[in-house]
Amino acid sequence: MSSRCLGRQPVQDTRRRFVVRELQVDMFSTVDGFGSGGPRSAPYWGYDGPGLYEWMHAQLAEDHVMVMGATSYRLMADIVAAGDDPTFPRMAELPKIVFSKTLTPPLTWANTTIIDTPIETAVPALKAETDGIPMRTIGSPSLVRSLFQQHLVDRLRVMVFPMVHGVKGEGPPFSELPAVELTLIGTTVIDENLVLLDYRVGDRL
Repeated sequence: MSSRCLGRQPVQDTRRRFVVRELQVDMFSTVDGFGSGGPRSAPYWGYDGPGLYEWMHAQLAEDHVMVMGATSYRLMADIVAAGDDPTFPRMAELPKIVFSKTLTPPLTWANTTIIDTPIETAVPALKAETDGIPMRTIGSPSLVRSLFQQHLVDRLRVMVFPMVHGVKGEGPPFSELPAVELTLIGTTVIDENLVLLDYRVGDRL
């Protein structure tokens, strides 16, 4: 009588895998590190080509939580209310978090939550949620500065536009940020002129 040795069958891991949220900061900047060249500066410095719009629409299509301060919220909410852009319905669908002690309900922009507690306690709690949906800032330079100062940023993406403002430059997005170590994890050339730099944010130097 012959016998056969059956190999041990692999055990399937049916446990649910949880992915915590990351906080991502997106910035637009000139080569010399400015956010604008004054009130006469053209939107996107005149480099709003098809590739840039395609990239922005692709980012908007991804599930994420929009994070902003009160000033950026008021500005964006007014633009959305007054405009007729095809991206506005999608922006209304996305969850939005506004860090503010001055805004009060009711709010005009759908799916908006106000958080008036300090970011050093609120953001870690938000990041601990296990749905894996990233949080991304929009505008909000003061909030971004505070997030970096509290070591809460996981990823930084900088879209570099081929422009040098020199003495006419305004709104440097990196001013007053603490020193941090960055690891480059990706680069993308858009419309042959723009460069997207994607960094993982490390420890403070």
